[in-house]
Amino acid sequence: MSKLTIEYQQTLGDNQFDINVTLPSKGISAIFGRSGAGKTSLINVVSGLSTPDIGEVVINGRCLFSSKQRINIPVHKRKVGYVFQESRLFPHYRVKGNLLYGVSDFDQNEFDKIVALLELEPLLNRFPIQLSGGEKQRVAIGRALLSQPDILLMDEPLASLDLPRKREVMPFLEHLAKTVEIPILYVSHSLNEVLRLAEHLVVIENGRVAISGPVEKVWSSPELRPWQAFSEQSSLFEARLLSHNHEYALSCVQLAPEAVLWVQKVDVPLDAHVRLQVRANDVSIALDKPERSSVRNILLARIESLETMTHGDARQSVSVKLCLAKGCYLWATITVWAKDDLQLEVGMQVYAQIKGVSVTQRDIALSH
Repeated sequence: MSKLTIEYQQTLGDNQFDINVTLPSKGISAIFGRSGAGKTSLINVVSGLSTPDIGEVVINGRCLFSSKQRINIPVHKRKVGYVFQESRLFPHYRVKGNLLYGVSDFDQNEFDKIVALLELEPLLNRFPIQLSGGEKQRVAIGRALLSQPDILLMDEPLASLDLPRKREVMPFLEHLAKTVEIPILYVSHSLNEVLRLAEHLVVIENGRVAISGPVEKVWSSPELRPWQAFSEQSSLFEARLLSHNHEYALSCVQLAPEAVLWVQKVDVPLDAHVRLQVRANDVSIALDKPERSSVRNILLARIESLETMTHGDARQSVSVKLCLAKGCYLWATITVWAKDDLQLEVGMQVYAQIKGVSVTQRDIALSH
């Protein structure tokens, strides 16, 4: 079965890394963690820019490094595309020359496809000095893809861009994730980027893999909660589109066999999958099902856990984990007063009222 395996131990100065992770064979896997945790070190080991003490790196059956087998493929033979924080374009080459730099076997069809994918046609005759930061990064991505790599490495490619330029490049990265049939390792410190781009998430902590898995599962894990501000705590779901209500411009999506939600109409085919985000602050709890309410999404749930939390100046809240179906959980944040007044306990059946939902992969803010 095709997969990407990265397993190594390495000492760099005072830092020690012990990485062992298996990733999908295509799509974007985000590498997330604090500065110095080992994110860039990981992709440098994959690229060959850094050699570990022991370990193995295998991409879809092709071994790039193995200390046991004494294999260490040189950087230029690894078929790895690398996009850095800075575009690193050659200032004396036009865009077309930068795109073709290092291309040994030119394929016009592939060139045209990448140019169309990144909308580079109007830029081909410009020099880098004539490009915006976002345009430079698109060219850098195109150059990496035209080398026909087996894997694409991206080291915080949006970090050097201001907000308007990030918004300019993001749709191209989203399209890239759905179009390119190779694994993409995307180093980022932005949870927003992770939400919009990645299917798989790896959290690196102190040189080790703290957790790795589909974004929806990792998002609600204890390992990621310290990264989420109190007001940003939320639940993620991969949902399937069931139907549309054209009269009210709504779409019905399924989280689990007995759990469906209505969201503002999304322009995707039936049975397609979308990623939903529900903020914990947008979920309230009722003991009885409300009969007349403006809230359209009211789901039966069972309380899985209750955790009282303190947030500065002794302000307290309760984080409630609600089970909607086997393996399907929703988080709600309520006041301690509400918990005591409703006499909530683990195991109770309640109704979750969801006031807001967003479709994160399409950047559509929705509320009901």
